Amino acid sequence: MVKLFAISVFYKDVEGRLLKSTYDLQSFSFFQRGTVQEFMTFASKTLVERTQPAMRQSVKQDVYMCHVYVRTDNLAGVLIADHEYPQRVAHTLITKFLDEFSAKIPVDQWKTGTESSIDFNVLPTYLAKYQDPKEADALTKMQNDLDETKIILKNTIEAVLERGEKLDDMVIKSENLSIQSKAFYKTAKKTNSCCNFG
Repeated sequence: MVKLFAISVFYKDVEGRLLKSTYDLQSFSFFQRGTVQEFMTFASKTLVERTQPAMRQSVKQDVYMCHVYVRTDNLAGVLIADHEYPQRVAHTLITKFLDEFSAKIPVDQWKTGTESSIDFNVLPTYLAKYQDPKEADALTKMQNDLDETKIILKNTIEAVLERGEKLDDMVIKSENLSIQSKAFYKTAKKTNSCCNFG
């Protein structure tokens, strides 16, 4: 079944600054949702930090596909879906919500804003509307520049990391993940469950 799990807007300065995000985690148990959301945010931030401006990537990670685009102005979008969600639709949708974000939110807020301070509440609408990629057919027809843009496909998040870096080490050192999430990551990795990001 085609499924969209998350869409996020970041500003890429030294780190990836999360500006706005929304999630659909109904397919996970109630008790897993917080941890899964935390890992999706962590993975999204990592991908934004490791993607160069004017570059698109699609990264396979277990049952997920993480699509990321960093514009030349360092505004970045991430969409996390399952493997069945069409790559072209994902990148077209990222372009659409980043264009709308940049039209509504002044640049100075990108650099200083927080997720709670930025008034951009259309992401849940996009997440609901584009659960069915057929809804985006007209959108993809209008978006011709994606044909000319090379999207780099990586097999794992590890392929995006710098030489010698390991996701396990990043999880252990991360201040953005709770002790519970770190324990969940280790357990998920051992059991190779659907929620494993590493």
